[in-house]
Amino acid sequence: MKDVHFDTSTVHAGGHNNVKSVSKVKPIYQTSAFSFSDLDDLEDYFRGKNDFLYTRMNNPNQDDFARGVAQLEKAPAGVVTSSGISAILVGILSVAQSGDHIVACEDLYGGTYQLLSDDLKSFGIETSFVSFNDVNEIEKSIRPNTKLLYSESVTNPLLRVEDLGALVGLAKKHRLTTMIDNTFATPFVLQPYTQGVDLVVHSATKYLNGHSDVTAGVVVGSEELIAKAKSKMTHLGCNLGPFDAWLASRGLKTLSVRMERHVANAKALAGELNGTKGIKKVYYPEFVSEKGNGAIVTIELDDSSDVHTFFKSLDWVHIVPTLAGVETTVSYPLGTSHRSLPADMCETLGINKNVIRISVGIENAEDIIEVFKKASQTALGL
Repeated sequence: MKDVHFDTSTVHAGGHNNVKSVSKVKPIYQTSAFSFSDLDDLEDYFRGKNDFLYTRMNNPNQDDFARGVAQLEKAPAGVVTSSGISAILVGILSVAQSGDHIVACEDLYGGTYQLLSDDLKSFGIETSFVSFNDVNEIEKSIRPNTKLLYSESVTNPLLRVEDLGALVGLAKKHRLTTMIDNTFATPFVLQPYTQGVDLVVHSATKYLNGHSDVTAGVVVGSEELIAKAKSKMTHLGCNLGPFDAWLASRGLKTLSVRMERHVANAKALAGELNGTKGIKKVYYPEFVSEKGNGAIVTIELDDSSDVHTFFKSLDWVHIVPTLAGVETTVSYPLGTSHRSLPADMCETLGINKNVIRISVGIENAEDIIEVFKKASQTALGL
């Protein structure tokens, strides 16, 4: 720069970095927008010759994470969002609009239930919640204006494993779209898109990032559906910030090794807690895939146990209203994740005051088992 004032030169000191070497690690593009050399260069963006314009629309870090998850799910495309619930929202809005109908499993995450039952209803999209244990019950709920079948690959918090083959078959019969929340299983355990599911969504806040320091979501699927979802993400302002996208991409690199330990520890814990005095029931899937059954174990304490004492006796295991960090944590579904569900629905599903969801971490399995066995004994007054 020549012939500018000092205060102008300080703003532009250093100029642009024309780095010839390629960074081993993806740089953080912590910018709200991208600059252009002239109007022709700007117009090239709208002709598809330049990739980036404004971070609400896309950013190299967002694209990197979306592409990474899509590759792991073996899907053609993906889009990242500001949270898991916003990923669900833009995924649904890529399929449904005012006047349309959704059939969803009744044993959903509470936040998803609230989105479907309240918020989308106010947009003119109606949802029927039914048991997905019986395909006939699902089929009875399908209407002429039904557009989407929605479920979770492993449900929250009681860990029912969805029959994806049956669901996809029913959807094809009625020319419906399927959408599956794969947060609990992760693509390490299960890849629903390869089984014919149209849209797969994750709360990337959980295992994909894996370190409890990012709130993010991602939805993957066909190029056509993801283009629609990306448009909704842009127009609704559901974009993920560049630094969060960078952190999530970094977490994704260790997903496989983390999940190996998570899954092994969960299997060991579930086995040890089965039959333990003070624990009425252990929820843990028998078979999700050859890779394992996930990293969540849900327990129901005996009526003779004091749930408050149980939580207070967990030593280094903390109560956290989320899951999937490297540390073992517990949550209380009735008071957090499923607080928004009607009481009668919680009762029907079996989510009661003694149900506790355990997010099994990557610590030593013997230490995890010991802390829960001791807490169950203390809760009985022993």
